[in-house]
Amino acid sequence: MMASPFGRIWQRLTGNRQTAQPPIIVVSGLPRSGTSMMMQMLAAGGMEMLTDQLRQADEDNPKGYFEFEKVKSLTENASWMDIASGKAIKIIASLLPYLPSAYTYKVILMERHLQEVLASQQIMLQNRGADTSGPDDATMGELLAQNLSDAKAWLRQQAHIDVLVVRHADAMAEPLACAQRIRQFVEQPLDVHAMAAVVDPSLYRNKASRGNP
Repeated sequence: MMASPFGRIWQRLTGNRQTAQPPIIVVSGLPRSGTSMMMQMLAAGGMEMLTDQLRQADEDNPKGYFEFEKVKSLTENASWMDIASGKAIKIIASLLPYLPSAYTYKVILMERHLQEVLASQQIMLQNRGADTSGPDDATMGELLAQNLSDAKAWLRQQAHIDVLVVRHADAMAEPLACAQRIRQFVEQPLDVHAMAAVVDPSLYRNKASRGNP
């Protein structure tokens, strides 16, 4: 069948971008901001995951981390990204600028109160017996806030990336409403009730006093 005039124009505008492939669903945010929980929700809803199960569940993430080891080398090698099309993958916020522009993405960006992020990170380091004598909370909070701000600024400039910001506290308080927003955003027939069911309030262990993040 001959391409329509609109189709030919679109091909010229997008160049070699792989528009025929479904978007890659990226779950992102700061470490300990709820990205693993979001991956759990997507998996329960029926979305295909790109994970390798190398990092096993532990007391900090008893339901698993849903990570893919090759993501860590995204700054040097992104040749594997083809296999991510149409799937959900977890990528930390600081690595977002290294996403290849040849693909389209739907990014679910998790936001969590910085006090909670810092507390959760500190407990995880203690559980692992790691050195906790790094920068103080104020300094680390500034670094994390800047990291997230830089990621947001970059995302706003990317025409091939759609973004949905999800607040961790909102997902915990109203998981069904959150799941419905996500289903609409990713445009896949996800089971929102199954998604909401995996949200476990008992794992919300580092609650901050409400106020500025």
